[in-house]
Amino acid sequence: MDFVEGLPKSKGYDAIMVVVDRFTKFLHFVPLRHPFTATQVAKVFWDNIVKLHGIPSSIMSDRDKVFTSVLWRELLSGAGTKLLYSTAYHPQTDGQSERVNQFMEMYLRCAVHDTPHQWRRWLPSAEFWYNCSFHSSLGCSPFKALYGVEANAGSMATWPATQAALPDGEQWDWAVHKEQLQAQLAQAQTKYKKFADRNRSERVFQVGEQVLLKLQPYVQKSVASCPCAKLAFIFFGPFSVTARIGPSAYKLDLPPDSHIHPVFHVSQLKPFTPNYTSVFSELPATTDLSAVDSQRVEIRDRRMMKKGDAPVVQIQVEWNTTPPSTTWEDYEVLRRRYPQAVIWNDSNSDEEAHSQGGENVTAAVHTTV
Repeated sequence: MDFVEGLPKSKGYDAIMVVVDRFTKFLHFVPLRHPFTATQVAKVFWDNIVKLHGIPSSIMSDRDKVFTSVLWRELLSGAGTKLLYSTAYHPQTDGQSERVNQFMEMYLRCAVHDTPHQWRRWLPSAEFWYNCSFHSSLGCSPFKALYGVEANAGSMATWPATQAALPDGEQWDWAVHKEQLQAQLAQAQTKYKKFADRNRSERVFQVGEQVLLKLQPYVQKSVASCPCAKLAFIFFGPFSVTARIGPSAYKLDLPPDSHIHPVFHVSQLKPFTPNYTSVFSELPATTDLSAVDSQRVEIRDRRMMKKGDAPVVQIQVEWNTTPPSTTWEDYEVLRRRYPQAVIWNDSNSDEEAHSQGGENVTAAVHTTV
């Protein structure tokens, strides 16, 4: 069971309740008016489904507030119906009704694209069209799967509706028909499972293990507050696994103020791997240029810099500290600070020493650079 909402009003209706038989794929479309309650849904369910097919043994649905209400649960549990709910934000659990919703919307879109407020008139036609169409998983139409014969669909049939008559004296055997449907469904499920498993990986989590949870932007606000939800991270956490629900669902320890169901499908989870790598690098050690008796100075390179509007000559000086260090110094500043250095008393003139400042010299250093 599922609801299709957000439709334009048509004869007062703006929602559709979709009910699909899990075995024969036979479906019913029931129009509803907003706001509908669990009492109203239960009444239309009885008037349109139970009176034709009896009380179901189990019902699969999402966690709509109607399906999780106390009245709905008490009413169906008293009738012996088992209620099954899909896990949070994993529509594939109820994929059969979700797929039917797509077909129904496609039919109505083609039929009333220019008059959308007339969809209520076309809803019975959409139901009849689907039930009379060939279903690959069944090997026949849902109508034949339920009643044993094809419907007289006339020009609406999407495949030949003619069927071979039974030989004289032979009667319809429902048991054989049921076995054939089960074999067809099992074969189809195996094929589709093989296709789906191509892009899946085996994930098993233990109770107490920390995992990351994949959330959509419109549901993550109660779990993690983000200023820009649309561009926020997809995975949140880590959260601890508190219980394993079945082979593919886990219950997580979410924050107390979260407003989402704590049970999630395994596809929404991934292992949390702590990363203790530092997000910063250590600063290089500061070279100790404290005064000593003598230091070995070597001019390695020179360059022209601009400070303000004035050009400034800088030279690259290598100091014999431990560890060795190299710094860029202003030529004039270094000249004034070390006026007695051998570099300035070389056989060449100051200009030559400056232009040829690549030679090894010894300077007496008595202060700190």
